[in-house]
Amino acid sequence: MAKAKFDGVVEVVRYKQDGDVDWVRAYVRHGPVFSDHQILDRAALLQQLKAGKKFMSGKRIKSMGATFDVSKALRVLSGGGREVIVTDNPPGSHDDLVGVPII
Repeated sequence: MAKAKFDGVVEVVRYKQDGDVDWVRAYVRHGPVFSDHQILDRAALLQQLKAGKKFMSGKRIKSMGATFDVSKALRVLSGGGREVIVTDNPPGSHDDLVGVPII
């Protein structure tokens, strides 16, 4: 069975008071391996998603290297003159990463 292909895994999220993502802690693919966790602000995450990179919500499995327990794909939705980052149905006017722990 082939492994699912994704370019990054978002492990936790920090929201601003207005409901937008402030930053996320993520692992980013570099060829066949993943980085240590990195902090990506909302602009950097949006840039990656718009460039066609596939990010998933999930967590790294301890002592298993580049093995992750992933659940939902992150996507960018446009509407009302703004872009929101979501994992499920759009909540409206702010980002919503359902299932990603808030820090």
